[in-house]
Amino acid sequence: MTEDKKKDVLLETTAEAVREAKTLIRSARSGSIATIEPGTGWPIATRVGVSTDYDGAPIILVSKLAAHTGALLADPRCSLLIGYPGRGDPLAHARVTIAAEAREVERDSEEHQRLDTRYLIHQQKAKLYSGLGDFRYFRLEPKSASYNGGFGRAYALTRDNLLNANPANPELAASEADAIEHMNDDHGEAVGLYAEHFAKAAPGKWRLIGVDAEGMDLADGDDIRRIWFESELTSSKDMHMTLVKMAGEARRALNRPLKDARVAS
Repeated sequence: MTEDKKKDVLLETTAEAVREAKTLIRSARSGSIATIEPGTGWPIATRVGVSTDYDGAPIILVSKLAAHTGALLADPRCSLLIGYPGRGDPLAHARVTIAAEAREVERDSEEHQRLDTRYLIHQQKAKLYSGLGDFRYFRLEPKSASYNGGFGRAYALTRDNLLNANPANPELAASEADAIEHMNDDHGEAVGLYAEHFAKAAPGKWRLIGVDAEGMDLADGDDIRRIWFESELTSSKDMHMTLVKMAGEARRALNRPLKDARVAS
């Protein structure tokens, strides 16, 4: 295929396509990672658990006993495929492939603590093994990506398309865990309203599992929904005000009377 023909296959990258790809990444709990096997140079692929850092970069938790971990330590180049086939032709369903460079996170660092907190909220079952001595976090630094939204919908994405550079990210990340605990423990009804109104989900046992500058993630068992904010958050105070505002908006739209006055304050 000539370069011109290749370009013809790709559509012009749009904000909608970028958001669809980022929604897949933010809502994923697993993906397929391909690495380069030391010695042979052959590609090897396996399934890994996935979450994201506050800026949208994928993070994985892997055992140093695994072949793919040794491969990443020898050559950090990798590719991560995210997307889940539904009914019918699996190629008709959206997926995103990220070309990345894996970076091991130092176990005693502040970054490790942040990623551990974020990952375990997203992947609660990983608490069974995350503390074992041979497990390590890797942050996958995106270099480029390919998003396929189904037949005839292929896009080339850049690192800047995938990562959010909001200057408020560190502040938001520092307050995220407390905000999630507060909402789930004290305002579970509001979380359910978010799911029903903004994510168009059925009523259920919805829990908040992530808040970042661009949106929030909710889960009911294995069902994960991404809700995007109208505008990016600028501070932890803005996070609080936005969640309050959205709860009120959802309550009015769903015609639900206020049960807990604290949600509105």
